[in-house]
This record gives sequence, structure tokens and C-alpha cells, in this order.
Amino acid sequence: MNKLIFLDTEATGNDVTKDRLCQVCYQLDDKYYTEYFKPPVPVSIKAMSITNITNKMLEDKPVFEGSKMKKDLEKMFADGDILVAHNARFDSAMLEAEGVSVSKYICTFRVARNLDQDNQIPEYNLQFLRYYLDLDVGDVVAHDAEGDVKVLRALFDRLLEKMIKESGSKEKAIEDMMDVSSRPILFKRFTFGKYKDQPIEEIVKIDRGYLEWFLNRKLEDGGQDEDWVFTLRYYLNQ
Repeated sequence: MNKLIFLDTEATGNDVTKDRLCQVCYQLDDKYYTEYFKPPVPVSIKAMSITNITNKMLEDKPVFEGSKMKKDLEKMFADGDILVAHNARFDSAMLEAEGVSVSKYICTFRVARNLDQDNQIPEYNLQFLRYYLDLDVGDVVAHDAEGDVKVLRALFDRLLEKMIKESGSKEKAIEDMMDVSSRPILFKRFTFGKYKDQPIEEIVKIDRGYLEWFLNRKLEDGGQDEDWVFTLRYYLNQ
């Protein structure tokens, strides 16, 4: 079975078309590999406010191109190893921008959403799930690549345990997690706003304009929340 590569990137911003990575951490066989890199574009103020990574911190760091970490990641993913990340589409896009192709991945963000069939969890960002699920990760720093990988691994283990109960074996659970990660999720209820806990298929009948407004907001954000874009278009087209 291919190995699981638990990985997190910190980038100069969240625009996958122009931003680049500046920190990478991955865990393989219980060992952590963490490095900072000098990006070809400056770190945005917004990114600094979240990650605490400044341009000055990166001035003397090596570039990712030609680094041992890049070569190692290229080989692992070329060999068919599986990327595990929270919002894996973003991390894989950051790696792709650096010339590292990823063909197999598990997105714990999407798997967590898929397993929450009753829409009980209000948010699915990594740090919210850390505390909501009471994950035992010790005193780790949020929005640091290594700290986030530690939370990621704990979250994955919790999700895998639940997935095995549904799939019957670890191997089948891994396959199902990759399948879930590869396609958008169709939500059934709103978990927020004025229609919280109400079925979306009923709301579209009485307030179609609300769904259209919400879809436009998601598209203005670049359509990065693919699950909600898919869901809203699905119900609006019924």
C-alpha cells in the first residue's frame, strides 16, 4: 500500500494563481520534515497576520526550486504516495505551482464534512475541529506548518477510525476517503444564517433569492468553497 504523506504548506497568500509557498512541513513514518523557503513573490500583510511569517524572516532562506525537499516530494508523489492535507486542493495547487505534481490525495476537510451527515459541526476549519473534537495534540502553534500537521494527523486518525466502521477495513476506508476527497459534497441543510438547520430543498422554494445571493458571494470569493458552490447550483437548477 502506498504511504500517506501528511503535509501542510504556508503561503504568501491564498490566491493559488499567483501566491507561492514559504513553509512546508510533512510527516512520514512518524518523522517530521519542516523547512522555510524564500518565495519569488512577497508575503502579503494578510498572510503575515495569520502565519507570523514575515519577508524579513525569509530573506536568508533557500528557494524551494532545487531543494532536497522538492526532490523528495517529487519522488514520493511520482511513486504513488498519497497526500493528506486539510483543504488538499489548496496545498496540491501550491505544490503544483512549484512543479510538484500530486495525483492522489485525501482532504480531511471534505472527509469531515462527508461524515457529518446530520450537519452537527458548525465549522470545518482545522483549528475549529481540533477543539470541537477535543483532539489530543499537546501545545502546538496554530498556522505553523508543523503545528498544523500534528493537528492534521490527529484529525485523520479520528476520521479514519470512523470511516473504517463504515467501510469495513483500513484499505477500503483509505480508498473511500480518496473518493470522497475527489468530488464535491451535496449539503442538505444550512448550518448557519437565518435558515439554520432548515432543509435547503425547502428554502429554495420559498426564498430562491437567498440561494442566488449566497452563490454570488461564494463566486466572488473565487469559488474556492467548491462544496457550497456545487450545492447551491444543484438546488437552484432543480
